[in-house]
Amino acid sequence: MPAAASRPGGDSRGVIAALPMYDRPETRAATNRFWGLIRDRLDARGIPAPVHLTRACNPWAVWQAPDLVLAQTCGLPYRARLRDSVTLIGTADFGLPDCAPGDYNSVILGRTQTLPAMPVLALNEALSQSGWAALDRFCHDTGLTHGDIVMTGAHRASVRAVIEGRADLAACDAQTWWLMQRHDDWARVAVEIARTPPTPGLPFITRAGQDPAPWLAALAGACAALDPEDRATLNLRGIVERTPADYTALPIPRAPGKRPG
Repeated sequence: MPAAASRPGGDSRGVIAALPMYDRPETRAATNRFWGLIRDRLDARGIPAPVHLTRACNPWAVWQAPDLVLAQTCGLPYRARLRDSVTLIGTADFGLPDCAPGDYNSVILGRTQTLPAMPVLALNEALSQSGWAALDRFCHDTGLTHGDIVMTGAHRASVRAVIEGRADLAACDAQTWWLMQRHDDWARVAVEIARTPPTPGLPFITRAGQDPAPWLAALAGACAALDPEDRATLNLRGIVERTPADYTALPIPRAPGKRPG
């Protein structure tokens, strides 16, 4: 994820909210309605919130914005860089297989169940819990020594790189993979090799120095009020409270391309 942080645009209320991590055309309308329910509950608690979500912006600029109302980050950026400059709220529960509420994991994908020697890895971002930290742990736990790394910029692009033969192995966020199986016919030829151990899901955050309780209540209330069809579209089951220790207890992985010492 790029570290440069030019300021994103807010709306006329001068504040920012963004929920891009699982945003795609098929889920956008449901995400917008979910945001409307969150916004109304934040407003009712005296927290000014933007009318619309910010989209197509540098994620670091959003996460570090001093006027951030709500965003979703990844667990690795949170514990590596953001934990002292944002307020952690909680995470979404997607009811993912073999995961406790609010946890997620990565799906290890290839073209076949049999991997070549020194497989080429497709990697979305160096600071990705599901795309790199989980994949690095999988390689370590299975004794797999990988070859080159292809940087793709996104989970979907990593899966495509595997399918097209530019890489042999990728790790995809299990919720992203759920959405891809539902909406991307081309991705269904990828072969699921394994699923990694669960870790806490993507954190909802706001600007530093806030009491997370009203945000957590707004998110939980919005989730409960969401239309069942929209909940099904988003695969959303609930909101789970989190503490910083849930994330900081996990190790920081080595940088991609750096061999174990």
